[in-house]
Amino acid sequence: MNQEDNKRLDVTIKSTSRDLLAFMKLSTSRKKRFEKASSEPITTDPMNELATKLHPIRQFLIIKSIKNETKSTKTFKLIPNKDLGTTELAYFRPGQYLSLKVNVNGTEITRPYSIASSPNDALKGFYELTIRKEEAGFLTSYIWDHWEVGTQIESSGPEGFFYFDRLRDSKQIVGIAGGSGITPFRSIAKAIIENTIDAKLTLLYGSSNEDDIIYYDELKALEKKYPEKFKIIYILSCEVVSLEGCEQGFITADIIRKHCNIDNSSIFLCGPQIMYNFVEKELEQFNLALRRIRREAFGEVKDVVGLPGYPQELAEKSFKMIVHMGELTEEIPALATESLIVAMERAKFAPPSKCRSGECGFCRSQLISGEVFVNPISDWRRAADKKYGYIHPCSSYPLSDIEIKVPKDQ
Repeated sequence: MNQEDNKRLDVTIKSTSRDLLAFMKLSTSRKKRFEKASSEPITTDPMNELATKLHPIRQFLIIKSIKNETKSTKTFKLIPNKDLGTTELAYFRPGQYLSLKVNVNGTEITRPYSIASSPNDALKGFYELTIRKEEAGFLTSYIWDHWEVGTQIESSGPEGFFYFDRLRDSKQIVGIAGGSGITPFRSIAKAIIENTIDAKLTLLYGSSNEDDIIYYDELKALEKKYPEKFKIIYILSCEVVSLEGCEQGFITADIIRKHCNIDNSSIFLCGPQIMYNFVEKELEQFNLALRRIRREAFGEVKDVVGLPGYPQELAEKSFKMIVHMGELTEEIPALATESLIVAMERAKFAPPSKCRSGECGFCRSQLISGEVFVNPISDWRRAADKKYGYIHPCSSYPLSDIEIKVPKDQ
């Protein structure tokens, strides 16, 4: 719609009758525009083309460069793999993630990683993912051994709900990060500085060691250059702290109160499960409305046995799991302490998966028979799904022999 149209559509409400008259004139104006319109058929569909660009089912990427951030963390710069059909990268909201699909020794697995670069960087033709190597990580060990410049990678489009929304959130954001949970906040901070987001970020970042702080120099430089937009406080749990300006200990209610105006802020949390368990109890002291707290999905629960309601006596058990996927039916083993999606991946299935936290519903499957434990923290199912036996395998654990019908990945 052009400026001329906007002028014609302006309506000033002065009385009921005059408002009705203005509305009637709108109809006449529309008819005149229809009469002037071309009779040629529309041969393109710009809205569907835009939707496809913003929400691609998959993107084919290639590693452009690799940067060592810390002793256990690397940043991978990814660009479009034009040879495989990805000519440009999907735009995203800072805080969202990509779900990577990787073949590890014949097993197709997916893992979500927050985008660490800004939306403007996507327009420039690259994403950045910062990945920390886990001690017993199934994928990260493979990444460290095999990923190099030129490696081809398949990912989803941008996904997730961990982003700033000006209709919902305060312009003052308190970010609480732990470990590699800093990655989406780097994207958010860059977007604020680039004026993509109209807000200020105060970031509390907890680490266990000084030499494993991610983006230390970069984020301190941003704070120094843009103090009105970004502030960062480091909290270290190690016994000896040599860096200036760091707090020692954990992210407690006192630390939050000391550095943040909690009463006038939206709270964003991203980090490991153990951090959530601790920080959420600290936040209870502020009596905040639930709508003011945003929590990034943290992937699969590492210690399901410790969750309330989990039957401890079954922790060492292994069950039979009959999987129906498309025309394939197979019986596989399933450990009580591993999610159903991990059991399927170990058996060389390629089940649909994105968030791996029960949030997105992409892996939604029908539980035909048997009993499962659904992680109460990650049970994002609709009431109808609970009633009619649908589960999210990424957040469900077997408590008996089970049978499940799983959709094929797209």
